[in-house]
Amino acid sequence: MPPRLGPLLRASYSTPPSASFISPFLLPCLQSQQRAASILSNLSDNAGAYNRKIRRGRGPASGKGKTSGRGHKGQKQHGKVPRGFNGGQTPLEVVHGKRGFVNVFSVDMTPVNIDRIQAWIDQGRIDPSRPITLKELGDSRCVTNVKDGVKLLAKGSEQLRTPLNVIVSRASAAAISAIEAAGGSVTTRYYTPFSIQRVLRGKTDPINSLGSQHSDADSIIKGGFQHRLPDPTSRKDMEYYRDPAHRGYLSHHVAEGQGPSLFFKTPTTGTPAKRRISGSKVVAGENRIW
Repeated sequence: MPPRLGPLLRASYSTPPSASFISPFLLPCLQSQQRAASILSNLSDNAGAYNRKIRRGRGPASGKGKTSGRGHKGQKQHGKVPRGFNGGQTPLEVVHGKRGFVNVFSVDMTPVNIDRIQAWIDQGRIDPSRPITLKELGDSRCVTNVKDGVKLLAKGSEQLRTPLNVIVSRASAAAISAIEAAGGSVTTRYYTPFSIQRVLRGKTDPINSLGSQHSDADSIIKGGFQHRLPDPTSRKDMEYYRDPAHRGYLSHHVAEGQGPSLFFKTPTTGTPAKRRISGSKVVAGENRIW
């Protein structure tokens, strides 16, 4: 016969052994060790932290019973339907064709207006005495979900009362003139999506790179940042940030009187082309045909 459980349970719930069998340094731990079962039984997540799973086909009271929210009969209830399926009829994409295209060279700039920056300054969320970069805009939640950069726009420029030093990816001509009229300055510089994430996490200097006017590799390393900012490599980006009209940070590379283009030269600059003189002498005037 199997052993009875009564004696075993009584032995397990019996009093602990006497102090003579336990080392003296363990006694305080055994006496003070208690467990509050009420805390474990009341653990729960924050309200709204997760949504309940929809239980389908569990009766009409749930609203998802019987047909489970799929409707009655047909391919949409019994299986999957491809995108654009029109019940066997010729799809509209085939009848009318596809229109438009996706521009793979476009950039997704997050807009920020002057009135929003001024409102953040009035609330004390941005310090106007320091340069306003992507780091300050992101930390103060003035801009969110930045992908390819931030573009400064001139909406509410009449509300600007503080001289600002703004460093963003791009800026409109009206925004540049409004900030400079208030005694501030605007600088546009190049960022990549990866460098933007590092700037927001505080791992990259948001201002200086090797292409900046007053910076070198030693100063960037001494700043204590793990990564350095990249400089543009494509001709389109280089010409944009070389343009003084855009207040680009590479405009100091452009000599006075020259344009930002890397391909087209400014008229009256450069070495004039030399004419090639043929070896034969000029024919006499009486032998000309015309």
